[in-house]
Amino acid sequence: MIPLQLTIKNFLSYRSSTLDFHGLHTACICGSNGAGKSSLLEAITWAIWGESRAASEDDVIHTGSKDVRVDFVFEANQQIYRVIRTRSRGGTGGLEFQIETPSGFKALTGKGLRVTQDLIQSHIKLDYDTFINSAYLRQGRADEFMLKRPAERKEILAELLKLNQYDELEERAKELSKTLKVRSDEIERTLDTIKSQLQNRDTITTQRNSLEAELNQLQQQQQFETIQLQSLQVVEHQRKSWEEQLSFVRSSFANLTQDCERLEKDRFSVGAELAKLDELLKREKDIIAGYQHYQNLQAKEEAFSTKFQEFTRTQQQRGIKQQQLNQQINALERQLQQAEAQLEAVLQQERDIQQTLNKSKEVEAALEKLRESRNHLTHLDDLQMRVAPILRQRTQLQSHLDKAHAGLVARIEQLETNEIQLQRATKRQPQIQQAVLAVAAQIEELEKTRVYLQRVQEKGQERRHFIERLQAQQREYERLLGELEQKLQLLKTPNAICPLCERPLDEHHWNRVVSKTETEYKDTEGQLWVFREQMAVSDREIQVLRQEYRDISQKLSPYDTLREQRGQLAAQLESSSDAEEHLHQIAAEKEKLERALHLGDYAPDQQEELRHLDEYIQSLNYNEQDHALARNEVERWRWAEIKQGQIKDAAKRQAQLDKRKPELEAQIVDLERRIELEAVESECALEIAALDKYIASIGYDNNEHNNIRTALRTAQAWHLRYQELHNAKTTYPTRQSRLNELSAALALRGVERQRLASQIEATIEQLKQSANPTQQIQTLEAQLAIRRRQLDEQLGRLGRLEQQSQYLDTLQTQYGEQQQQLTETRNQQRVYQELAQAFGKNGIQAFMIENVLPQLEAETNQLLSRLTANQLHVQFVTQRHGRNGKSTKKNAKLIDTLDILIADARGTRAYETYSGGEAFRINFAIRLALAKLLAQRAGAALQMLIVDEGFGTQDAEGCDRLIAAINAIAPDFACILTVTHMPHLKEAFQARIEVTKTQEGSHLRLLV
Repeated sequence: MIPLQLTIKNFLSYRSSTLDFHGLHTACICGSNGAGKSSLLEAITWAIWGESRAASEDDVIHTGSKDVRVDFVFEANQQIYRVIRTRSRGGTGGLEFQIETPSGFKALTGKGLRVTQDLIQSHIKLDYDTFINSAYLRQGRADEFMLKRPAERKEILAELLKLNQYDELEERAKELSKTLKVRSDEIERTLDTIKSQLQNRDTITTQRNSLEAELNQLQQQQQFETIQLQSLQVVEHQRKSWEEQLSFVRSSFANLTQDCERLEKDRFSVGAELAKLDELLKREKDIIAGYQHYQNLQAKEEAFSTKFQEFTRTQQQRGIKQQQLNQQINALERQLQQAEAQLEAVLQQERDIQQTLNKSKEVEAALEKLRESRNHLTHLDDLQMRVAPILRQRTQLQSHLDKAHAGLVARIEQLETNEIQLQRATKRQPQIQQAVLAVAAQIEELEKTRVYLQRVQEKGQERRHFIERLQAQQREYERLLGELEQKLQLLKTPNAICPLCERPLDEHHWNRVVSKTETEYKDTEGQLWVFREQMAVSDREIQVLRQEYRDISQKLSPYDTLREQRGQLAAQLESSSDAEEHLHQIAAEKEKLERALHLGDYAPDQQEELRHLDEYIQSLNYNEQDHALARNEVERWRWAEIKQGQIKDAAKRQAQLDKRKPELEAQIVDLERRIELEAVESECALEIAALDKYIASIGYDNNEHNNIRTALRTAQAWHLRYQELHNAKTTYPTRQSRLNELSAALALRGVERQRLASQIEATIEQLKQSANPTQQIQTLEAQLAIRRRQLDEQLGRLGRLEQQSQYLDTLQTQYGEQQQQLTETRNQQRVYQELAQAFGKNGIQAFMIENVLPQLEAETNQLLSRLTANQLHVQFVTQRHGRNGKSTKKNAKLIDTLDILIADARGTRAYETYSGGEAFRINFAIRLALAKLLAQRAGAALQMLIVDEGFGTQDAEGCDRLIAAINAIAPDFACILTVTHMPHLKEAFQARIEVTKTQEGSHLRLLV
């Protein structure tokens, strides 16, 4: 993927920016921390994959904006594509995918975001995780792979290769295997249970036949006993009918007896009631006289009640009129109180107004002072308007002069610092010259040693090649020796055949073949010993050469350090040679600046303008303190204006009060006269007097009325006796007729009772003559109940046996199905066990890592050879012996690991022993090889590379190494972007993308 153009609108810190990548091969993205460098890269990832560091989707929208849009044009697989991704705050997003054609861009957008996203990834052949682990070399990830333990490196490599999906498959296979194992165990237990149950099948059949025979015998006995019971039940039914008839007659006899007793009681009660009526009828005259006296008292009480109602009604009318009269008088009194209160308020206002009017002379004097103070303040305000711009101009001039003075002081201090440094460098010049000569002599000696080291290395390579040839020949002779030994073994067997033509051998030919084969075996064995001796000699020579190589490499270890030291000393010597000239220049400039500072000879135009401004300000004679005092004086006399307004208002109110006071006094006199007349001559007072006369004319006496009420209550008993007399005259004939009816009914009930007593005696005699079969019936019913229970039990047992038989038939079918299911489950369990092993760390993952490592090693060494001029070589080792690599009988097992062996001219050494520059190149090569490998596995070519700050914060020397490394690999990429904020690093690139941040957002500027 090669970037061509990026257009951003409202993305993170950017408002609106466009970046054209055409012509950019290696470029630097620079800017201060927080300027928006990373946001520029995230705009690319958000446009293509919709991924960014934002917590939510709306967070990518610039603060205060409603939507975001990123337009990215890039080249991939010799095609130019365009991706446009948009989003509205709180809404949905949009995604467009286009391809360039001769007639312009053509849409490839699918239906929906997910479909379009899949189309983009299928064309560029990169997902987001692969991109950030391949094309984007992030900060702090360069040495992460090297600093991990060997066992952890495999985990990191597996994570980068996305082998964790096989871990998930392994877990799923293990879970399914466990589930199937549990299922197979359950099936086995089920089969054992079914097998044990099927063993009872013959026993159940025998029990079933025996129960059927017993059941037939019980059913026959039950039928015979049932017939006997039915005949006895007929006899019992007849006897029960007689008993029921006897019970009914006895019940009727008892009812008649109760009716006779009731009629006797009613006849006695009616006779007593007739006697009381006779007694009441004998007192008829006395009752009538008492009742007439009661009627007279009642007529008197009604007359007094009428008078009382009229008296009460008149009293209520008088109360209403009296209340109306009181309300009218109270209303007039309230008006009188209001008028008196208003008059008092008017008098109080007159007193207050008089106090205000007495201060009029004092207020006029104060107003005169206020006019004078305001005139003076107006004059000072005019002066201030003329002086204010002059003062602002003077402040600006003074600020410029202060800055110029501070700049001179800072320049002098800087010159003094440079002077001290140059003086020190001048003093060190003889020492540096001697050091340069000494280092040059050492380097010359070491270069001679390097030539000899190269010869030793060539000789060692020659010996190794010779040993490899000997090993090949040794393997060939060992194979030939094994074939000859096999032939001899075949010839030793009886009736041996020829090993070549496979024909039978007689004794003569057998001896010849055996002799020839043994001779070849001895010759081959002798030649094999010669090869082994030559290999042993060559191995000793190689050991001697290796020791010599290590000794010489140890002597050459200071070579790189001495070369770097020589370059540094040469630079220091060159800089110190120019120190004298710089010292003279600094001294002259310093003297000039100190003289100007002492005499004030700097910024002459500003100083002259400042002098003119001071003279003009003095001519105006303006003083800020006088101005402030004048303002205070005006504020001090402003109360006079307020008092003047109060005096004018007081005069107006006095005139109004003079009119209001006589009106209130006249109103008070009128109200007092009206109150006196209202109590005597008003309409309500006259009506009250008329009602008093009418009440006297009614003549109602309350005591007399109460006496009549008491007498009436006493005579009220005669009214009750009169009613009882009237009722007795009406009731007496009816009671006499009722007494006759009760006597006749009592005689009829006696005759019927005698007839029922005779019928009861006859029925009892019939029951005594017939036999009672109840005992026999109960016995038979008990026997039948026992038989019924036995039948039910036998039928239940028979039903259970039939169910068991059917259940065993079903179990027999299930047994065959379960056996088949057990076989299938065990087969599936074995399959998932094998899959779990295949998906495990030692299965497909280890196989894929083993296949990837040679490619990674070759790519790393290819890059490392270009970065170090063939001085360093890397080897990845995935297995080693236990116990520090020593193979023994007790511990011959190989341990999985991922060791990284690094070799240079001095041999193989640990990673920690290499210098910073060498370690950086090794890290960079391995990380870049991993990036290329990931891109290739994704099916895409790694054409763009982003380096974030050089794998960590570097010093000046580290920056130089990073630049050298980038330049070394630049031909392999179409575009390399380096992100940094270090000035030393960004100045090394001709093309720079400078990012700055303002209040309006981040801005881009391309410098080529």
